[in-house]
Amino acid sequence: MSTYNPPTLEQLALEALLRNDAIDFSDLEYLPTMLFTPLFLEAFNRRRTEMLKATVAAWPLSYLPVGPLLKTADVEMMQAVLDGIDILMTQNDSLKRKLQMLDLRDVHEEFWDARAVREDEACSPDALKMKQGPESLPTYAMTKQLQVVTNLSLFFSLEEHQKCLLQWAQKCRDSLQLICLKMKICLFPLEIIEEVLNIFQPIYIEELVICTHEVLSFLSFFPHFLGEMRNIIKFKLHQLDFQHDVVDTVTDVKKCSTKFFSQFSKLNHLQSLYLNGAYFSYDNMKTLFRCLKTPLESFSMSFCQLSTSDLKHMSKCQSLYQLKQLHFNTVVFSKSCFKSLRILLENVSETLQSLQLEHCRMKDSQLKVLLPALSQCSQLNSIIFYDNDFSSPVLKDLLQCMANLSNLTVEVYPAPKECYDPLGYVVVDIFSQLCPQLVQILMAKRQPKTIMFATATCPRCWKYCVYDMEIRLCLCWQEIEDLFCMLRNEI
Repeated sequence: MSTYNPPTLEQLALEALLRNDAIDFSDLEYLPTMLFTPLFLEAFNRRRTEMLKATVAAWPLSYLPVGPLLKTADVEMMQAVLDGIDILMTQNDSLKRKLQMLDLRDVHEEFWDARAVREDEACSPDALKMKQGPESLPTYAMTKQLQVVTNLSLFFSLEEHQKCLLQWAQKCRDSLQLICLKMKICLFPLEIIEEVLNIFQPIYIEELVICTHEVLSFLSFFPHFLGEMRNIIKFKLHQLDFQHDVVDTVTDVKKCSTKFFSQFSKLNHLQSLYLNGAYFSYDNMKTLFRCLKTPLESFSMSFCQLSTSDLKHMSKCQSLYQLKQLHFNTVVFSKSCFKSLRILLENVSETLQSLQLEHCRMKDSQLKVLLPALSQCSQLNSIIFYDNDFSSPVLKDLLQCMANLSNLTVEVYPAPKECYDPLGYVVVDIFSQLCPQLVQILMAKRQPKTIMFATATCPRCWKYCVYDMEIRLCLCWQEIEDLFCMLRNEI
């Protein structure tokens, strides 16, 4: 016999509400708080837009995180939520309004796990406190206005849901506090960037990613907005080329880029700076490091070329002296700049936890300059030297230094250059012999936790050979090994 499970009183109440197509938000004024979360979910999932508007307008909690639901929804559902906010804002008695923050970010998905809370716990003080929302917004963002918080990723052109949000935000900007905490801008029309930054005030941005090729036009209009981003914490600058070959614009580019980097003097909360593909010239590096005013925790550069002068200014910048992360990936250093890099390492030796010098074409002589400073970095827990041109004797010197650093948990080293034949192909026998010998240098003083020696990428299969306490060959060498095994078995 089948067992009949009658609907609960909660389910019956929800069904009765959802059948009412003419619902008004005032009809929900006395609805128990515990029913609002399941009612919102049911209205959202069943696409009952009128009920959704009413539920938003009558929301009894201070926090409403709709971002996790909107990430798989269409524009109609976002518009219904925003229409509900419009209804809420037309109420005459603002003191009765409970909602303080509409969160459009994809965060706090656990908020909607209402079914995991037992009915007798749903209205307990602890449960309600859990649903009041995060206390992560900084004090400068706290006002009596209703806050709408979002993150924006502006890639190439506006998506439909972004058009919907921006049109609504433009209309409501005077009655709401519009906050964008994280913004990504990639090859985006400058006039729309300007429009967005006039709606979502730059002062609230905490993380910014920029990728653009429109050098002169971008540098001309963006410094004004950058100077207003006084609370930015993380800044990533991608594929900006501050050099220019056209003679009649060199002066303009120099002037605009200097103005751009001078705005860093206003970024008093900056902790992390990442520069990718930015070729600096016209003393931009000098301007940048002179204008940094607060200590950074992380500084990274990728696909850049640094001169001796660049490194000299870097090593003298006191805002870098408390770094926890220093990462260089595919950075070409001039031959005479490693003394300045050694000085920088000495200055960060008491705080540095992660160091990367990856794909940097470093030679033995250059690494030797850094060894005394590396031995002083007692807080290091991660070090990556992959894809540099080091010989076995110099790698042994490096490992002797690293053996004394007890906090290291991740170590990545290049395979010794003796492992390659004159054409640059890996000699597996030598690779298999040298790497275990190098590991023994560490094991004489401590047990390495995660360690890896890796060859350069194979030009045929685009994989590499790895020794991480056992040999793992690239696809080409695996095929050769398999062929040898098959021949031996046939013999």
